[in-house]
Amino acid sequence: MKLTAILVAPLLVATSAFGVQQPASSVSVHKRASQNPLAKPAFRKAEKSALFRDPTVTRGGAVPGWAAYNEQLDKNPLTAKACTSLVGWALGDLLAQIFIAGGPFDMKRFITLSIFGFIYHGPSGHYFYNWLDSKVEGTDAKAVFTKVAIDQVFWCPIFMSVFFAYLGLVNGDGFAAIGSKIRTDLLSACQGSWKVWPIVHAVNFKFISNKHRLVFINGVQIAFNMFLSIIGTKS
Repeated sequence: MKLTAILVAPLLVATSAFGVQQPASSVSVHKRASQNPLAKPAFRKAEKSALFRDPTVTRGGAVPGWAAYNEQLDKNPLTAKACTSLVGWALGDLLAQIFIAGGPFDMKRFITLSIFGFIYHGPSGHYFYNWLDSKVEGTDAKAVFTKVAIDQVFWCPIFMSVFFAYLGLVNGDGFAAIGSKIRTDLLSACQGSWKVWPIVHAVNFKFISNKHRLVFINGVQIAFNMFLSIIGTKS
């Protein structure tokens, strides 16, 4: 019995330190357990304990850096979204050059498209989706349809025109050449968008939070950017 007391006492102290409340009958329970080795001691569940994590705190889970990324979205949303688009556009062109275009790697093209993601796609998406969410509130069918329509009918042609103008200026083209490029390829680019993005944005506006719109879009857009990098750099 002395040996049992010596073993049980530290256990009681330890469980008390972590917030596990011991009932008054716990000693008798341990006594019965010592007499019957097959019996399982009963413990009350701790209400608060250092062993249990606060479910209200956002953590990264199995995705490395996810918690830090969310923190940056809250503290520096514009910069975080710009960097998100930089990565998305860089990966899109990298995959396009490796698996579709073939030939030697075009570093100028890679840098040009990556910079476009950083200086325009990320920042413009940040302001546009904030504006759109403020003007059309809710996630019901009518709100989602309205947002998708505005995005594809109005924002898509504007975005594509800026994209072609940017590429033309980087390549040193004149305004006449840029205008010709827009007239020639704008409809094809928009038609390509209309085959993909209405469904994607229906999911986006229905289920994705405002601050995560750009990372969701860039996840899908890695594949779409392969299309854009090809149509945008073709002669």
